Amino acid sequence: MTLETPFAEALQRKIDLKTKPVGSLGRIEALAAQIATVQNSLSPRMQRCQMTIFAADHGIAAEGVSAFPQEVTQQMVLNYLAGGAAANAFARSAGVELRVVDAGIAGDPMGAEGLIDRRVGAGTASFLTGPAMSAAQCDQALETGRALGGEGDWDAVAFGEMGIGNTATAAALGHKLTGVGLDVLVGRGTGLDDAGLSHKRAVLERAAARTGDLSPAQALAEYGGFEIAMMAGAMQGAAAAGKVVIVDGFIATSAALAAVRLAPECRGAMVFAHHSEEQGHGALLEALEAKPLLSLNLRLGEGTGALLAWPLLKAATAMLNEMASFDDAGVTGPA
Repeated sequence: MTLETPFAEALQRKIDLKTKPVGSLGRIEALAAQIATVQNSLSPRMQRCQMTIFAADHGIAAEGVSAFPQEVTQQMVLNYLAGGAAANAFARSAGVELRVVDAGIAGDPMGAEGLIDRRVGAGTASFLTGPAMSAAQCDQALETGRALGGEGDWDAVAFGEMGIGNTATAAALGHKLTGVGLDVLVGRGTGLDDAGLSHKRAVLERAAARTGDLSPAQALAEYGGFEIAMMAGAMQGAAAAGKVVIVDGFIATSAALAAVRLAPECRGAMVFAHHSEEQGHGALLEALEAKPLLSLNLRLGEGTGALLAWPLLKAATAMLNEMASFDDAGVTGPA
């Protein structure tokens, strides 16, 4: 919706006539306008948010691109289900519902109570030597994500991820979607030292050289992860259902980039939570022309930044719905 529409004009007028100097609430005004536009309402609702953490494993982890072993993916999933991770603590503090989806964890199905099984496979293949997944698997992950994203009546949704090796996947995918160099996109992930970072870059350079120019769908299949593809689909499904999508950090932004390249109309629903400390995040944000709300030196993933941004969406909506206008308050407006 453009600024010339009657709705947009009425929305801007409502914001400008609040008891404040025009523009004095800065990014909160822009956020309120975005939320109202997504919901197509001058009195939008922002009361309920759900967080979904997608978990999957990555074949590229076998190349030593992470400081942690692959079994940590399963261990952290159990931690989420037990309520013991940072994402759980932040979700509880913000009143956000949290669920965990197995998009493709290595090994046999976990069968853990509370875990939503949407497995595409037992982890992707290593994209160093071939495609991470087949085109059919990629389509399955996207479609499953769309269904999950469209579920429920939450006003906003946020998506986190867990998967050892997924910063390498996000960097490779981001490189193929944007053309930005891997020297810019590859970072330390879970805490690689200088030697580990150099090795990670070398592995990804070799992997990237395996293919030339790719379409967005081809790039996602060749270099994506099951959880990243499923998250991209969930972002599309949520946007189509009129939900605001809170995008977390580096890996979630790679999913958002894939989602937008495949379905540009979903971009308007996306609120970018924070600027991650992971090296390549800024380049992906720039590719999406995104301005994140926060900068807190985070690099954990699992949706933690998105959870911290959720109260700002509630506040922006409260400003639009509850703050008095000059006429309401009997306050003299600007000359």
